[in-house]
Amino acid sequence: MKFSKNIGAILLIIATVSSVFSQEENSVKSNIQEFTPSKLLKKGQWDVKFFNSIYTQTEQTDAKSKSQTIDRQTFFTNTTEIYTGVSNASRVNVGLIFQVRANTYGGAGAFEVLNFKDNTTDARSGITTIAPSIRVQPFKNISNFSFTSSFYIPVFEDVPNAPYLDKRSFFWETKFFYDKTFGGDKWQIFTEADLGFNFGEKSTDANAADSNIRERFANNSMFLPLSAFLSYFPSSKSTIFVNTQQAFLIDLGNDFSQNYTQVGLGGKYQLTKVFNIEASFGKIVRGSNFQGLGQTFSLGIRAIF
Repeated sequence: MKFSKNIGAILLIIATVSSVFSQEENSVKSNIQEFTPSKLLKKGQWDVKFFNSIYTQTEQTDAKSKSQTIDRQTFFTNTTEIYTGVSNASRVNVGLIFQVRANTYGGAGAFEVLNFKDNTTDARSGITTIAPSIRVQPFKNISNFSFTSSFYIPVFEDVPNAPYLDKRSFFWETKFFYDKTFGGDKWQIFTEADLGFNFGEKSTDANAADSNIRERFANNSMFLPLSAFLSYFPSSKSTIFVNTQQAFLIDLGNDFSQNYTQVGLGGKYQLTKVFNIEASFGKIVRGSNFQGLGQTFSLGIRAIF
């Protein structure tokens, strides 16, 4: 696929650039080595991440979890995260997250999602959620374990009978992070366990005349994704990684549940002392109960200063 070739080319560039600069390195760690999601900022430091992903699918499971072909659907998400350190011991960070989404349906080409159309037939777009957030390192002597807790508030208009844009839920999510570096700082294992709760009325209780029922599918549910990443550092300025994720949407009263398995790969490169870039590819390889079986292509830039 054209998408796969683009991701492969980006990863090849990262690996090539890293080999060119590998002779210039010193013992100082780059941000991509030091500031994993487990590691918190020092007081007065800032972390700004601008992350974009396109998920596109032409397959999904049916109610019996058998794969079926559908017209292409594409979902773009921009997530912007801003954090700053507020404790002298680098154990508490506070921040804000907001998301912009654009979706297309009915077989539109994957890149048409970037036109950010918004109508009641085959496209939606807009700012969807904002979330105050806090990061905490709970144990003084375990600097590579932390958690991030965020409360997502939907801010987009409730449009009945319109295409799906985002979950119509208040969503409280806590992510637990742990990483371990080994092999002379050449390898790193990173794990993440998320615990999220979707709050809101049941789909069957919503008034279809003034509510988008499809956007309430996850209300009264728990979201539990478990992820693991294995990274290799060809140089202190670059890394390549493989990852896997198993995720569960657990019914807590809305009579709907799902689960899926995803695998992926990616790479990061430290452009300057402040900026680094990341590219990745993910594929959902199985799922149950109307779960999409598509691919995700992501590109992000992060600044730590």
